[in-house]
Amino acid sequence: MPIAIDVYKKIITAKLYIDENFNESIDLDRLSREACLSRFHFHRLFTRIYRLTPHQYLTRKRIEQARKCLAGNELTITEICNEIGFESIGSFSTLFKKEIGHAPTHYRVQAHERRQQTLEQPRSFIPHCFIENCTGDPPESNNRETGPGELP
Repeated sequence: MPIAIDVYKKIITAKLYIDENFNESIDLDRLSREACLSRFHFHRLFTRIYRLTPHQYLTRKRIEQARKCLAGNELTITEICNEIGFESIGSFSTLFKKEIGHAPTHYRVQAHERRQQTLEQPRSFIPHCFIENCTGDPPESNNRETGPGELP
């Protein structure tokens, strides 16, 4: 059954609310009020549209932000945890490892190592096909004459 445009817009409004306020305490009641729909109707429609429950979407949004913070700044893991809206370091670490496959500390170390490698060996992070096509050197040819109907 198709979703009416006005209802779809309400779900998008709630999603945008999550995107802009993921670091705050957000619950299903708040989101359903934002969408002007009942909790159960909102939950069902949000899940149908985004293929994630509102809670799963919120968690992924927070984990995505945590990845950026871990890779890019000097906040402690506890500070990042609090900044992105998790209430405990334990739940944050568990969810981060479940989603990413590594603990936050390990992810930070890997991100730092990747940054160092890009500084020390920048060509290793550029696709080989791009380097070949952008060096300005013409591709090697076999310098033989082509006959009729042959491609050079």
